[in-house]
Amino acid sequence: MHTLTSERPDTAMTRLAAWSQRHHWVALTLWLVTLAGTTAVSTAVGSDYRNDFALPGTETQQVLDSFAEHAPEQRGDTVTVVVQAEGGVAQAGLRPLVDDLAALDHVEAVQPPAADAGTVSPDGTVGLVTVVLDDQAGFVPTDDKRAIVDTALEHDGDGMRVELTGDAVREVQESEAGGGAEGAGMLAALVILMFLFGSLLAASLPLVTALFAVGTTIAVVGLASHLTTIPDYTAPMLVLVGLGVGIDYALLVFARYRSELLDGADRDRATRTALDTAGRSVLFAGATVVIALLGLYTLGISALEGVAFAVTLTVLMTMLASLTLLPSLLTVLGPRLERSIRKHAAKRRRPSGHAWRRWAGVVHRRPWAVLLSGGVAVVALCLPALGLQLGFADAGNDHPSTTTRQGYDLISDAFGPGANGPLVVVTRGEAAEARAAFDQLGETEGVATATPPQPSGDGALHTSLAFPTTSPQDEATADLVERLRDELPEGTLVGGSTAATIDFSDEVAERFPLFVAVVVGLSALLLLLVLRSVAIAVKAAVLNLLSIGAALGVMVLVFQDGRFGAQPGPIEAYVPVMMFAVVFGLSMDYEVFLVSRMHEEWQRSRDAVAAVREGLATTGSVITAAAAIMVVVFGAFVLAPDRMLQQFGLGLAAAVLLDAVVIRCLVVPSVLRLLGERAWWAPRWLQRTPAIRTE
Repeated sequence: MHTLTSERPDTAMTRLAAWSQRHHWVALTLWLVTLAGTTAVSTAVGSDYRNDFALPGTETQQVLDSFAEHAPEQRGDTVTVVVQAEGGVAQAGLRPLVDDLAALDHVEAVQPPAADAGTVSPDGTVGLVTVVLDDQAGFVPTDDKRAIVDTALEHDGDGMRVELTGDAVREVQESEAGGGAEGAGMLAALVILMFLFGSLLAASLPLVTALFAVGTTIAVVGLASHLTTIPDYTAPMLVLVGLGVGIDYALLVFARYRSELLDGADRDRATRTALDTAGRSVLFAGATVVIALLGLYTLGISALEGVAFAVTLTVLMTMLASLTLLPSLLTVLGPRLERSIRKHAAKRRRPSGHAWRRWAGVVHRRPWAVLLSGGVAVVALCLPALGLQLGFADAGNDHPSTTTRQGYDLISDAFGPGANGPLVVVTRGEAAEARAAFDQLGETEGVATATPPQPSGDGALHTSLAFPTTSPQDEATADLVERLRDELPEGTLVGGSTAATIDFSDEVAERFPLFVAVVVGLSALLLLLVLRSVAIAVKAAVLNLLSIGAALGVMVLVFQDGRFGAQPGPIEAYVPVMMFAVVFGLSMDYEVFLVSRMHEEWQRSRDAVAAVREGLATTGSVITAAAAIMVVVFGAFVLAPDRMLQQFGLGLAAAVLLDAVVIRCLVVPSVLRLLGERAWWAPRWLQRTPAIRTE
């Protein structure tokens, strides 16, 4: 293998490396002070995470806006306390329970069970106590939501069973469940790095770099939550992405540094070359992730914009740490690192990249067989994604041991499946119009029962609750919402949590194609400018879409169909768009790291076969190790208590695994082998444009 130890031209990246080397203690001190300072301030000030599910332009939002204007006491979320008493709830003595709940903070009203309101079961043994909050669940402090749960459960016993359901209760439940996913992922990553580099010191560098970046970002995002709306699930998502991406970026730079040392470069030159090659790949990959995340703003959904901001900041911080903190650590620890690197290399029985050169030989001899085997596997996994059902999990998807699931089952058994997701029907106008809408509800197929319209304080609104015959996640319920909106008299709105889930899913599905087009188009254009190859840019975009489609297929099989012990239910509407944004950038990361080394060899030798062989040999082990690390970091989040994080973790792990193993090791080399010299073709006008170097 040829040696790349000659002095490289002076560039912005080499100057950055030189600065980090000369001022290594300054750089380390700045990172330490930044991490410690932001953490201290964030700890003192605290965070103000809030969930904002506003959906401008939808009927759900119109219902909420109408309540805010005419019936502010009804704009808050509700917690349902389910009481079961064998002797009947009428004789159970619920007044102490009602009074205790009414005395709590953020409780607007408490409505005891009443037969005429439909909140007592036909046999009288189950009653529903409705706790009306003064705001949406996401804006009520966790401690106050926990107080509601604890107060209600204190009345469990003496012949009375108490369970609770509602979004506020599920949020408390998830916050108390813990997880340990982050620790498990980091431990597994350290083990993989140990096998790759052969020493604890070398293995810890990418992990330390990622921890500095993630720790600083968590503190900054916590402070930013006071200035803008950032959802409460952002922090664990930030850790998930930050650890995976941070370790990945630092690993790519460190692996090139190690390669340059073994090829004969001194430590300073190895650092500069690593930043001028792998560092450029990191910049490009990070820019692609940022483009994809900022593309979330095209969806116009405020609930995603706070997440996009936080994760974008995370990616930027991991890039900065890989390009400034890591070179400083390499300078400080250089002598010890070099000894351990050379000692580990000397123990190898075979030269670096031997197995990957052999695999390149297999691809060279049988490109069609390799391409078809990889392509068929990816396409087969994409097929389940065609049946993707977006939505939000409710208490029916919780573990059977939780109070929310037990309350959900009690309500379903006593009142019917639709009682867990009543539709809020609001009529703006006179009482006669509300009565006409109520009469029509009683005649509508799919409506089990409805409550008579109740006027707001100013008489401008009349509200009924319609209980479907089907469960909240049943497709028939979504069809019912659409029919009611089409058939009920003008001025009548249909809202509620079930309708909000349908509206949100519809908004995401409607705007998702534009989001994909923007992200894919801009990323492919950037790759075209980097590698000056039309075929590679098009291939990368298509293959990245296939790997994401296959990952969605895996999620459908596990979480939607309920395979491998998972609770069946919809795919959380946030997950596909967030996963697409992150995975598309990570896929481009591997694409650039692999293909830029092939391009480097192509420019040197003009031998297309040798370019594929050397590219695989020099990057194959690093790409698979980086992928293995991200698979274990992302996959560890399947242990998280939150279903959305479980889906996100599995989706990212599956996408990275498929992309690194099937796409980069099977499909890409075989496609480039079949294209030969045509893989590097570009029109003359593109050849005349300034290049963005990655090698």
